[in-house]
Amino acid sequence: MTAAPAMNGEAALVATGIAHAYGDVQALRGVDFAVQRGTLVALLGPNGGGKTTLLRILTTLTVPQGGVARVLGLDVVRQRAAVRRRIGVVFQSPALDLRLTVRENLRHHGHLYGRRGRDLEQRIATVFERFGLGVYSGARVATLSGGWRRRVELAKALLPEPEVLLLDEPTVGLDPTARQELWREFERIRERGTTVLLTSHLLDEVEACDRVAILDRGRIVVEGEPAKLCAALGGDIVRFEARDPARLASLLIERCGVQPVVTGDSVHVEGVSPELARRVLLEFQDEVRSVTWARPTLADVFAHAVDRLPADVEPAATAVRA
Repeated sequence: MTAAPAMNGEAALVATGIAHAYGDVQALRGVDFAVQRGTLVALLGPNGGGKTTLLRILTTLTVPQGGVARVLGLDVVRQRAAVRRRIGVVFQSPALDLRLTVRENLRHHGHLYGRRGRDLEQRIATVFERFGLGVYSGARVATLSGGWRRRVELAKALLPEPEVLLLDEPTVGLDPTARQELWREFERIRERGTTVLLTSHLLDEVEACDRVAILDRGRIVVEGEPAKLCAALGGDIVRFEARDPARLASLLIERCGVQPVVTGDSVHVEGVSPELARRVLLEFQDEVRSVTWARPTLADVFAHAVDRLPADVEPAATAVRA
């Protein structure tokens, strides 16, 4: 993903000046980006940041009120049908018929793409093998767990062999094991050459992506490779769990000359020395419950970029990755 997109043979997704509003609420404010072919990219951000609106525009479900978006060189408004034939989509809300079996869901989806007969059955067999769905072929979707339903959703999206896969919060509601298994599959999909763009609240689970972009208040506020974004913060992060985070932050600004960021019940400061950390513990011991010293994470990148870590964004300490 790049801040200044340019059309070239390597770009799978390109957007220029994308803007969209719902009444007086500006969901997107001139978003520019490009996603290169064969990469795995994550859009991060809080609810209301604009992630789902941007994904709906790229999947042709919402017409942008400003700017231009292209998928594989195709305009998402003027060439909507052509775009739909070349993408796979997994929405946050389930899109399966619970009354049908797994095989029936996939077969009907294949029919929508003009697949019939032996070709369709071979494609179904292929995704069954990739996702371990064979044992559930005749099971009604209503009887499956959330993790297995997500696998069926992903299998359905990949059935037409799309060049681009767009996923909106694909692991929402899944247990840690199911999330890990799905992420392994996303990485395998990327390795096969499919471009993957997904949205997520889970900061730690996107560390395996080629690039991440943080979308807040309708704008991309930071983007790049996860490791480089963390390294760019420069130095370790000290987190103070505080009885009154706002009061401790005010004291740190006034007496220590640092710029802390409040995240929930904790206050974190970038690049401080061990001496300063000890000073804080001595001078403000009644304010501090505990202290943690760590290398920067994507949670720190997020907090630094938007000056807060909203409650609906899950930091690395509570997310699970393989």
